[in-house]
Amino acid sequence: MTKKAPGRSHRTGITVVELFKLFPDDAAAERWFEEQRWPGGERHCPDCGSCNTVAVKSRKPMPYRCRDCRAHFSVKKGTVMQGSKLGLQKWAIAIYMMTTGLKGTSSMRIYRDVGIRQATAWFLMQRIRECFAEGGDKVLFPGPVEADETYVGGKRKNMSNAKRKALAEAGAGRGTVGKTAVVGVKDRKTRQVRARVVESTDKPTLQGFVRDNAEPGATLYTDEHGSYAGMPEYDHEAVNHSVSEYVRGMAHTNGMEAHWSLFKRGYHGTFHKLSAKHLQRYTDEFAGRNNIRDMDTLDQMAAMARRFDGRRLTYEDLIADNGLPSGARPTR
Repeated sequence: MTKKAPGRSHRTGITVVELFKLFPDDAAAERWFEEQRWPGGERHCPDCGSCNTVAVKSRKPMPYRCRDCRAHFSVKKGTVMQGSKLGLQKWAIAIYMMTTGLKGTSSMRIYRDVGIRQATAWFLMQRIRECFAEGGDKVLFPGPVEADETYVGGKRKNMSNAKRKALAEAGAGRGTVGKTAVVGVKDRKTRQVRARVVESTDKPTLQGFVRDNAEPGATLYTDEHGSYAGMPEYDHEAVNHSVSEYVRGMAHTNGMEAHWSLFKRGYHGTFHKLSAKHLQRYTDEFAGRNNIRDMDTLDQMAAMARRFDGRRLTYEDLIADNGLPSGARPTR
């Protein structure tokens, strides 16, 4: 493993050379995925949960059999990888690229570096993004907590003439018109981030999001947005950006704004366009990557692989009702 850099980082990284030594082929990758899903070799059946399983002589494509329900299975079954024809080495490489690319990784990059079709790369990455999202019961942040919102969407000057004309005919103004709102909170103590795409930035929406993620009694820092006013269960302080007040003692939202800045750099520099339909997965990716950022690279990859179990995303579900004609190429 790459040594830790004194004075620069407390993490241990992995070079590309080391990555291919760890995963020289699909068999090595399969062993690694099995270690993450079944720690200590306690293999269990994805169908009935029984540990009474056995390896079969004909290993492919289902190398194990449950003696109780008699179902055959592999490490992919019952995970986000189920149904994928890609080798497990390619899955491991994609996880590495997505966990180490702080500004995101485009499907064109995966397509070129991994050697698969761009559409296949896009689907692969959306499945991995599904696992960046938190699962199960969430622990409320004890605070201090910063809450802030941002808007994602293209600039009017970069839109096609037809789209600009349609907005003008609809009487839509500038600013946030045509953009999608995303609200987020960051716990200063743990530096954990949670974010959600929302349809509105009104009081019920923003206050509901804060209450879903911060403990009552926590110190809450926001800007002057009126929707945050009126939460007596929090020790609430706000800075007034409209009069150029960005920091007042401990009151500021700089941590959350730094997260949005990184997200926007990924949006403009890596993806170039994010549809509202898929925006939550990209939002989860950036928040999830932030939340495991202090881990060593191999531990980051293992944390992602352990989230695969119990999650599914079919291509039909992914593209359903997206307004694209049949066979249309997904955006990056």
